[in-house]
Amino acid sequence: MTAAETDDENGTGGTGSAGSAGGTGAAHGGGGGGRKFGDIRIGSVRGGAVGIGDHNYIVNGRRQEVPCDPAYEELFEAVRQLATDLERVVPSPEVSALSEELADAQDEIQRTGRAGVGRLARMRALLQDASTSIGMLASGVAVGQAVGALLGG
Repeated sequence: MTAAETDDENGTGGTGSAGSAGGTGAAHGGGGGGRKFGDIRIGSVRGGAVGIGDHNYIVNGRRQEVPCDPAYEELFEAVRQLATDLERVVPSPEVSALSEELADAQDEIQRTGRAGVGRLARMRALLQDASTSIGMLASGVAVGQAVGALLGG
């Protein structure tokens, strides 16, 4: 058994000589008889995150509630309601673009406690573009009012 196949004393997995890129070498029988891609073994992870493979996005840390101005809390709730209502609207390019912007706005408000002026301006423009599809939705009116209040008009 090689060092790469055993857990170290902390239970986090040793790397030994097999920790090199590709995982070939002495740990797999030496001289090229090993696998093209080595085994990945993780003994345990405590308080961390692990990603294996291409195109991973890992956030390691506690997501804490960010204090939010009451005006942004109102916007967040209106955006959440409109996003839910848009699921029942006949799909169109304008509605899809608005849905994507609403999702991004929700994420930004959750992470930072606010939405940037650029995002608010985009939401206003997308609300106008999708007005024929969402004109009868009270949630659309609420988002428009909240954005207008934050942009000053």
